[in-house]
Amino acid sequence: MAAKKDSHSEDVSIISNGVTIIGDLKSEGNVRIDGIINGNISVSGNLTLGDTSHIKGEVKARSITMSGQIEGKVMVDEKLRLESKSVLKGDLTARTLIIEEGAFFDGRSSMDQNKSEPKVFE
Repeated sequence: MAAKKDSHSEDVSIISNGVTIIGDLKSEGNVRIDGIINGNISVSGNLTLGDTSHIKGEVKARSITMSGQIEGKVMVDEKLRLESKSVLKGDLTARTLIIEEGAFFDGRSSMDQNKSEPKVFE
């Protein structure tokens, strides 16, 4: 039986509704959270936050799709999608931001932290 070259790319870790984590969460794969996390989250893959999720802390991921709540700074390498039930209170950095009708966002946003500053012509 041959081993997969990158088994983390398809794995999904699930934090279910009713689970509370006090502390940081780090994952090399994809993560779905339906519970509560009071701490920082760092995900190398995609992060999905369900309706019942509530995060207090700094969140970093490749892409995030959320319909839950985040209170804290958010840094996304690619795309952040705020679905209609989502609540984001904090500053964010993302290459692409999609905000559906009904979503709540209170903070500042900036595009792609890896881009150089635009040149100003005098």
